Amino acid sequence: MEAFLISTGIVGLAEIGDKTQLLAFLLAAKFRKPLPIVLAIFVATVANHAFAAAVGAWITGMLGPDVLRWVLGVSFLAMAAWTLIPDKLDEEETKLAKYGVFLTTLIAFFMAEMGDKTQVATVALAARYHDIVSVVLGTTFGMMLANVPAVYLGDRIANRVPLRLVHGIAALVFAVLGVATLLGAGAALGF
Repeated sequence: MEAFLISTGIVGLAEIGDKTQLLAFLLAAKFRKPLPIVLAIFVATVANHAFAAAVGAWITGMLGPDVLRWVLGVSFLAMAAWTLIPDKLDEEETKLAKYGVFLTTLIAFFMAEMGDKTQVATVALAARYHDIVSVVLGTTFGMMLANVPAVYLGDRIANRVPLRLVHGIAALVFAVLGVATLLGAGAALGF
C-alpha cells in the first residue's frame, strides 16, 4: 500500500503545472469533449508508466544494492530540483488534431510523457519499491487526480492553484525520499 500511496502523491503533485497538465488544459479547450480526453490520458499513462516501471524493475536487477541506493538517492534529489523548473508545452505536441479527440490525446500524451518528470519518477519508484503493479496504479492514479480536473474545470481552477507552493511540496517529497534513500532507509528492501 505504501508504494501505491507514495506513487500517487509524488506523481499527483509533480503533475500540477507539468507540460502534460498544460496539454490537458489545451486539449479540453480545443475539443470540448472531456470523456474521450480523460480515457485517452488514462490509456497513455498506463502504457507509458508500465514501460517506465518495467525499466525501474530491470535497473533493480542490474545494479547491486549499494550502487542502486546511490542511483536512486541521487535520482530523487535530481527530481526535486527538476520539479522546481516550470514546464512549457511544445508546439509540436498540439499539431495532431487531424486524428480525432481520443487518438490525438493518446498520441500527444504518450509523447509528452516520454522523458518527463513523472515518467522518470515512475522508473525510480519502481526501482525503490519492487512493486510494479502498485507503482503503476499509484502513478496512474496521481496523473488522473491532476489531469481530470484540468480537463473538466480547465480555466476555472488554473488561476487558483499556487503552482510554486505545489512544486515546492513535490520537490520537498522528492528530496526527503532522496536523502532517506542515501541514508539507507531502503536497507530492509535490499538497497
